This record gives sequence, C-alpha cells and structure tokens, in this order.
Amino acid sequence: MSSLRVRIGVLGLALMAGLASPTTATAAGTVVPPTVEEQRLDRAVPQEILRRSGFDDVAPEFARALERARSYAEARRIAVREGSALWRRAVDRAQGRGPAGGDLSRDDDRPLYWARLGLTKEVRTWEPEFGLSDTRRAALIDALERTSRGQEDVRYPRTSSSGKGVNSARGKGVKRILVTGFDPFTLDRDIRISNPSGATALALDGTVIRTAEGPARIETVVFPVRWQDFADGTVERTLRPYLRQVDLFTTVSQGRVGRIDVERTNGAWRGGFPDNDNVSRTETVPVSDPASQPQWTTTTLPYAAIVAAQTGRFPVYDHTSVTEIPAGGTVPVVREDGPTAGSTARAGGGGDYLSNEIAYRATLLRDRLGLHDTLPGGHVHTPVLQFGAGNTDPATGAVTDPQFVQNRLDIIDQVRAIVTVAADVTFGK
Repeated sequence: MSSLRVRIGVLGLALMAGLASPTTATAAGTVVPPTVEEQRLDRAVPQEILRRSGFDDVAPEFARALERARSYAEARRIAVREGSALWRRAVDRAQGRGPAGGDLSRDDDRPLYWARLGLTKEVRTWEPEFGLSDTRRAALIDALERTSRGQEDVRYPRTSSSGKGVNSARGKGVKRILVTGFDPFTLDRDIRISNPSGATALALDGTVIRTAEGPARIETVVFPVRWQDFADGTVERTLRPYLRQVDLFTTVSQGRVGRIDVERTNGAWRGGFPDNDNVSRTETVPVSDPASQPQWTTTTLPYAAIVAAQTGRFPVYDHTSVTEIPAGGTVPVVREDGPTAGSTARAGGGGDYLSNEIAYRATLLRDRLGLHDTLPGGHVHTPVLQFGAGNTDPATGAVTDPQFVQNRLDIIDQVRAIVTVAADVTFGK
C-alpha cells in the first residue's frame, strides 16, 4: 500500500475513534484495515489453494513470530526473514525440492500470492505493545513485499566457468539473464486465476540454461499488479542495480488467448483498467524527469530470431501494433506498423495496462543508463492461462484441472525456450 493510502486509512479511523487519546495515536500509529486485495483472502478458493499446497501455515506462523517481537528492529528482522523464506519455499516447491505440501501441482504460482497477502494482512492489523508508527508499519509491509517477490534474492555467480572472478563485469564467464513476472490479476472476474508469468518466474529462478556460448544463469523477480507501486518506482528500484550487470533481460506477463507476442513498442500511457486493489489510473506513465520522457520505447530483444524458432506449441508473433494520437491530431488511431513521428501514445504493443508499463519502464531505464545499443531487453506476452473444457464457471469450477496444469507447464517451457533462443542469438554475436 502506498504511503498516501496508509495516511487516508489512518485519518479515517482516527476520526471514527474520536479524540480520546491523540498522543497515543500520533506516537504509535493506527491499525490499518486490510486492502481490497487482502480482503479476498478469506474466501473459499484462496483458502483451498493455501491448504492444498501446504502454505496455509505461513501466515499463522508469521503472526506468532510477530507477537514475540519486543521492538521494531526485531519485527523488521522477522519480516525480512519470513518474506525471504516464503520466496525460497515457493521457488523450491516449483522446482521440485522439498515436500509438495499437498496435491496442488508444484508449478502453481498462486500459493505464493495468497500466502504473501496473509503476511501483509498480519502486519497491517498488528498492534504491538511497543507501538508502531504509520511509517514503520509501511516499512515492514514493504520489506515483506520485496523479499517475498525475490527482489532481494537476485544472486549471480561471482566466478566464471574458468574460475576467474567476474564480479560485476558483463559478458564474461557465466552469462546473466534477468526475467520478471506478475501476480495473478482480474480476481473479481475469476478468483481461481493463475498468472503463467509468475509461475515462469518461480520455475526459472536460479536455473542455468545451456547456450551456444556456454552456460547462462537466470534470476527472476515478481511484481504486483497495482498502479501505485509502479508510480512509487518499484520497477526502477528493483531493476536498476542489475541492468549494468546482466547480459539479457525480459519482462513477462499474461497477454492474449492462444498466442505469444514479442512486443516491439511500449507506450507512455495508462489506460485505467482496475488493478488488484480495484484502483484505476488514466494518465501518462509517471516517471522521474518527465521533461525528458519519450512517448515510446522499443525492444532490443532479437525478435525476428525468436519468432522464427520452434519454441513450443503456441505461435509466436512479432507484435508491432500500437494506438497513437498522430502529431497534430486529437483522435487515437491504431497503427499496425508502430508509431509515427511526433505521435502521442495511447497504447503500446502490450496495451495500456501494467504489462505495457513494466515494459516501458524497464526499457526506458535501459536507455537512460546508456544501454540501448548493448543490452538486449524487452517484453514477452504469454498466452492467457485457460482452464480445461467444462471447468470455466468461476462460481462452480474446480481450482485446478489437468488441462489447466498442462497449459501452464507448456507456457513455462516455451518461455524458457524463448529465453534460450534470445541468449543464443545475443551471446553468439
């Protein structure tokens, strides 16, 4: 939750409580009610997903640990430890290490999502005896968010395959690839939903692929589907430390039915579709130094080679369409071959939601770091993850089925193959 949302929640509860103890409220802060996203946690489907994966113990154990904390410093250590442990547990489960915890398939990204919400909900409603200011409560939630998304767990090897130190030097020894994914979204449409980009992140984190030029290690992170987090700079804060170190990156999200798109162009526009907190934003993508902000950024992934390769069952497209307001015009038009000079963005190839925005932010950061001509990076849209025939009613359908699992596994495998193709082309130059 953003600091603004925290302050609004605090103000509302303070007005309801009256002026009985203003000193305590100012010093200790006020308990903040669960967010829209966290309120879904108590419904039957999330509880079933947690139970059938064994992740139903995460929030209760965290709550017990918090209750033993006697200071903010101790609470922060607990948040960092438990958030990191949740990420590692989800990655290990997805990659076949340790117990499955239940009959839900290991490739499932949803246990991580719902368990994380359990952790943040506990902090949001926690009332420690030592008092907790609004700022410190928000910092604890931020620590949980970052650690449980793998954002503090990016670990590339410090030595090359020859044993010589490479440290931060790009292009030597084991190659470095960074891949990002997203949480599930459109949960009010179907709360059972899974996001194959998040599942791909869990499956690929810390893995090594073999390329024509040798091994390459993939590290992954996951991002929320919330406008405010992006406006607060979560993408830039997460990616900036690594873009000078990596040899290739791609952001990944769920896109269209039955196809994979390599998005050619990204636009600086938010189209207003509600996020996971049911918040809408229709505006130019807010970034630092808006005076130098371009309307468009472009992929530097080897899209032609990716499209030409046989990577899996889903067709792969070089997607070039955008929506723009032409220079001097007032009405948005669709351009199948990309934007025209001087136009204003209304949708990139990846649309006008957070899929487009993460691609825009990541590639803009690449360009502002002076890496446009040396660092391949862009966005890949996966197919929509679909349930099997006969399991399409959110009200009566099962949380999983064999076709649903197979679809997700096929998408994961194909994204891995696409990354390998991109690496082969890039590293072979």
